[in-house]
Amino acid sequence: MVQYMLSNITPAGRTLAPEQLQQVIQDVTAVTGEMQSAGVWVFAMPLADPASATVVSSRDGAITLADGPFAELKEYVGGITVIDVADLDAAVAWAGKVSEATGLDIEVRPAPSFGG
Repeated sequence: MVQYMLSNITPAGRTLAPEQLQQVIQDVTAVTGEMQSAGVWVFAMPLADPASATVVSSRDGAITLADGPFAELKEYVGGITVIDVADLDAAVAWAGKVSEATGLDIEVRPAPSFGG
């Protein structure tokens, strides 16, 4: 089995009407339930808007902080889901369900194992 991160690619400035947001939440909850029933779900979480980010850099022991995203963004990762599946084809199939539920493009990326 391989873990994959499914990243929700959210257009900057995307807003949903309350009823649209409720529908997305309902649809995502249903897909998450399917993943849990199939035994592939590891965890998921939404992410706050990039404006809430803090960029941290450390050089020679000195930590520097900067508010907001590192660069102006046309899109950002609005949430992630980690699944544990047999292969890329299985990850893509689940990503398709997440895309359908969210109305967003989903980036699928494997998480390499480092022998642990």
